[in-house]
Amino acid sequence: MPKSRIRKKADDYTPPSSKKATSIKLTNRSWVAPVMLAMFLIGLAWIVVFYVTDGKLPIDPLGNWNIVVGFGFIAAGFGVSTQWK
Repeated sequence: MPKSRIRKKADDYTPPSSKKATSIKLTNRSWVAPVMLAMFLIGLAWIVVFYVTDGKLPIDPLGNWNIVVGFGFIAAGFGVSTQWK
């Protein structure tokens, strides 16, 4: 069986220049966990208060939209949680 030919590789490859490693400055994200938990608890409390008071509280004119407001707080908590490192 014949052997395959060996091809010469082009020598025009130049390796990338070495750069100094840049330090990544991590910002202080100590506010994320308390805000996230606060949003979760406010949303949960909003929904619980709405059900316990038969829709009279927290804001009577909103009616059943109070549930949406409560879930909005919970969704905001999930949004804040994306900043946690």
